[in-house]
Amino acid sequence: MTKILIVGAALGYTVFKVYQGYKETKKTKISPSLSTPKKVILKKEKITLPSDMVINNQPVEENLPVVTDENLTNEIKKSAERDFIVSSASLGLTTVGALVYPPLIIASIAGMVYLTIPIWQKGYHSLFKKRQIDIAVIDSIALPGIFLTGHFFIAAIAFWLYALSQKLLLKTEDQSVKSLINIFGEQPNFVWILKDNIEIEIPFDALKVGDIIVVNAGEAIPIDGMIANGVASIDQHTLTGESQPVEKGIGDKVFASTIMLSGKINIQVKQTGEDTVAAKIGEILISTIDFKTSIQSRGQEIADKSALPTLILSGLAIPVAGHTGALAVLGSCLGDNVRITSPISVLNFLKIASEQSILIKDGRALELLSKVDTVVFDKTGTLTQEQPHVGKIYTLQERKENELLRYAAAAEYKQAHPIAKAIIQAANERELNLPDIDNAKYDVGYGIKVNIENQLIQVGSIRFMEMENIAIPYEIKQIISDCHDSGHSLVMIAIDNQLAGAIELHATIRPEAKSIIKDLHQRNISTYIISGDHEKPTQRLAKELGIDNYFAETLPENKATLIQQLIDAGKVVCFVGDGINDSIALKKAHVSISLKGASTIATDTAQIILMDESLKHLCQVFDLANHLDKNLNTGLITTIVPGLITIGSVFLIHMGIIGSIVVFNAGLLAGVTNSMWPLVEHHQKKKSK
Repeated sequence: MTKILIVGAALGYTVFKVYQGYKETKKTKISPSLSTPKKVILKKEKITLPSDMVINNQPVEENLPVVTDENLTNEIKKSAERDFIVSSASLGLTTVGALVYPPLIIASIAGMVYLTIPIWQKGYHSLFKKRQIDIAVIDSIALPGIFLTGHFFIAAIAFWLYALSQKLLLKTEDQSVKSLINIFGEQPNFVWILKDNIEIEIPFDALKVGDIIVVNAGEAIPIDGMIANGVASIDQHTLTGESQPVEKGIGDKVFASTIMLSGKINIQVKQTGEDTVAAKIGEILISTIDFKTSIQSRGQEIADKSALPTLILSGLAIPVAGHTGALAVLGSCLGDNVRITSPISVLNFLKIASEQSILIKDGRALELLSKVDTVVFDKTGTLTQEQPHVGKIYTLQERKENELLRYAAAAEYKQAHPIAKAIIQAANERELNLPDIDNAKYDVGYGIKVNIENQLIQVGSIRFMEMENIAIPYEIKQIISDCHDSGHSLVMIAIDNQLAGAIELHATIRPEAKSIIKDLHQRNISTYIISGDHEKPTQRLAKELGIDNYFAETLPENKATLIQQLIDAGKVVCFVGDGINDSIALKKAHVSISLKGASTIATDTAQIILMDESLKHLCQVFDLANHLDKNLNTGLITTIVPGLITIGSVFLIHMGIIGSIVVFNAGLLAGVTNSMWPLVEHHQKKKSK
């Protein structure tokens, strides 16, 4: 009974140390701050947020570049392959020696000594240089100890399984990386260019910016560029996640690795090779894959925490089960398999994300998302679409609404800004036939003057009308004031220097916004709006969408300050906004998400980009983060439980080294299965759709 109590206490201590190590690796470190209280507008009233807590060790302060050494990676692969060959030869020699010719066992020892040397070196470095007992010390005792005690065949199996696991890990990682990157396809060897109206085939590497290439139906677009001639239906789901093909014509942008479904187009080359959006996404994914090192460090720390209690238990096993039992305890490797299974889990989740039009530029953000309790939305371009929509049309001089809209749409027809698109769209919805214009004059930022049907049409802001010396009636001034309070904008229309009316433009709320906010609330995540608009329209939008709090009348440079105030209040903040204009706020938040899509990937500072330029996949990002967290937790269980079974069995039924190896590898198999299962489920769901 005493022996059982001692062993039980030791096992309990071991589990406690492993769990303690696991919890420490997941902590967000928070320490008190002496900063003064700060005030923000929340739900219309001013309140003081406590600032006695500050996250001063943010894991994600900015996007740090990841430097990879290809030569080092190749050397690791070669070393793993060499170790596998040597261990296989040793196992073969030991097997033949045990069955046919015993002297061959001596030859196998040379191979095991070769494999032991680097293991001993790591253990020596930990014990005498770092002055700590970690998993390297356990390895340096366990593996060599098996064959030094005369268990040559068992040692050969142990070394072979160890080398095989390392080889399989590298192979799985390599295949996962290739699969992840190959989502965006490969560049062709040759392309057709148009020169002097003749199509000429040239090597892809010879292509230059400015060349005109010809792409036909069924072909992949090899470069980023602009359509110079023709129309086409293009499948660009690999970049944007759009389920439906898009129709594109002259002046529209196209991207490499998208597929021409129909039509024929000439494309003026803007970027080639490594400068294309697809290539940049590939580079980002390669860098993000190195996030496995931080996950591996979690497994490493867990394994290291278990090293000392495992060594103590091994010593206790000597009088109970002898040296064989002691080595079996050392071979239990509590927490060790996490170093193998966790990186595979991360790679698979990154692949799943990329197939759902979610580009994760900084893998650390995926880990932090499971801790987020506050989401802050930038209003313009995030909760609202870039293009507004026409609300009311105000008329003067007994003009008709359609008449004003027709003139305004004709004047704006060649413009590409959001206001022009909104007016043209409204005219199209009313099926208005637009007249021809001539003598167009554009005052950039203020308005347009055009001649239509022998009349001078002036379209623009109130400032433009004042510059043109056009009188503004009192009733229009009152409407301007009301629109200003409501957050709407007005476009004035004058005919022959007399104001004829105005078109009211409203911000267009994203159709998916309300359901996304509701979903976030169901996850117990609080929500905020940051807006430069006045308080009333901001408050109205927050109420309409069901958003908890808002910051109104916020200058762009103050967004980061408001994010910091929430962080000082102890919040873990995710900021969703414009990847370019909100760069400071994006960097200040723990996690940053952008909706800008593929066209601005090179300049986007966000850690995560929703490639379809909508909020539709926002909750999927949180789902992925939570599923990854659960998967890693399950992976931890698959490595701790087999270890505990081994240790308990050594003391209770005197399990030997063979049993320890079997249980260890059963745990490894369970861990790898757990790591691969999310990807299997994802592919099954895709097939069922």
